[in-house]
Parts: sequence; C-alpha cells; structure tokens
Amino acid sequence: MQYRLDLVLKPAEGALVRVIGMVERRGFSFSNIAGSRNVDDAGRWHVQMDIDGTRPPETLRHQLEKVYDCESVSVVPVAGASA
Repeated sequence: MQYRLDLVLKPAEGALVRVIGMVERRGFSFSNIAGSRNVDDAGRWHVQMDIDGTRPPETLRHQLEKVYDCESVSVVPVAGASA
C-alpha cells in the first residue's frame, strides 16, 4: 500500500539522510521525495515522501518521532493507491 509521510525536520546536517535510512530499514521503498526549506520557519525542512510497503506505517511513524531531527511526522494513505 502507498502512504505519504509529511515531515518537518530541524535544519541539522544529515537529518534527511537519517530519516531516509530509517524508512529503508523498516522495509519501505520510495516513489517520490519532495522538500523545501522555509527560511521564515527557522530554516526547517518541510518534506513529503511517498512510500510503498506491506507493513503498517504506524510503527515507522513512532520510530521517526523518536528521531531528534523530526519535529513532526504524519502518515496518510495515498488516495487511489492499490493495495
């Protein structure tokens, strides 16, 4: 099933790399990653990732919430995606 991760990351060196590594280690693959840096928001990164996997994404969300660089994490199913 496909899901979309919406993340807000602190402007720390290697933050996105740590997140990507965790997503891959949890058995999910990427179909799209998009992000932007907002200077008005203390330089935080706003990132959206479309991921694919057979495991429930709640475990991934809980793990990402423990990553120091992640300020917020939400996971939603992608509309129209087939299981």
